[in-house]
Amino acid sequence: MTFQVTILGCSSARPTPSRHHTAHVLNVHEQFFLIDCGEGTQYQMARYGINPLKINAIFITHLHGDHVYGIFGLLSTMAMMGRQRALTIVAPRPFALMLEGHFSFFGIELPYPLEIREIDARLSAEVWSNRTMTVTSVPLRHRVPCCGYLFREREPGLNVYRHLVEGYGLDPLQVAALKRGEDAVLANGMPLTAAEATYRPYEARSYAFCSDTTASGKVASIVRGVDLLYHEATYLHADRALAEKTGHSTALQAARLAKKAGVHHLLLGHYSARYKELEPLLTEAQGEFPDTVLGRDGLVLTLEKDHSLKIGSI
Repeated sequence: MTFQVTILGCSSARPTPSRHHTAHVLNVHEQFFLIDCGEGTQYQMARYGINPLKINAIFITHLHGDHVYGIFGLLSTMAMMGRQRALTIVAPRPFALMLEGHFSFFGIELPYPLEIREIDARLSAEVWSNRTMTVTSVPLRHRVPCCGYLFREREPGLNVYRHLVEGYGLDPLQVAALKRGEDAVLANGMPLTAAEATYRPYEARSYAFCSDTTASGKVASIVRGVDLLYHEATYLHADRALAEKTGHSTALQAARLAKKAGVHHLLLGHYSARYKELEPLLTEAQGEFPDTVLGRDGLVLTLEKDHSLKIGSI
């Protein structure tokens, strides 16, 4: 069962030749979710072979241009590609008003249903769910209302040990009962408990997306123990005064938060264009939290069933 993040852009307010504006695609069991949609997102999707029609839902953290300018063109492209399936967009207020103004000015009528879920960025609450995953908002501290998102895979169902199925000759009804957590009765009248006969194939995985924000103890408490934390690292710690002024974090602050939260892996991103080389940000973070990954455009991170992180690129 896939749990994978693809980075489409890792820059902050100003893009660079090698770093586009913020956007991630999360693949959970071959269901695709777009997180933020900065300028150039649909170009990056085409570049990395991600079909816009496969996007199940879009999650916007806040209404700054480097996180949302790309959504206008993307929605129109989906229409031109023949999308018919409904699309949900989760975003802080007043996203719906902004989108309505755009549609009105350009006379756009989408051929597919669009559901806008406006949320209160000050609250942590479940904002989306299906049979595979739940999504919880994470209040962030920025210059405008802003929230991150915590994606949690639902706990997988129980499996029955194959050797018990074969050894006891369990029939389909007995297997189904055990998978529901119910005990079964064997042909000889002896009980077979679900506790001894079943196992979970893997533990649920999780991904937290936190951009843009100053370092926050509240964030650390909400994302505690997640497998993969994406946290913005706009500046080096030497520029922490500028980070505080603009509502951002340093690489060191991101690492300290990851350590405090007890996460398994930290992913950096949202770098200031002032830094031509990014390795100093990685070095700074790894000094505090060794299991840190430097996010780059085209990087693919896969959470395996044992919660280890496999890193590749497109």
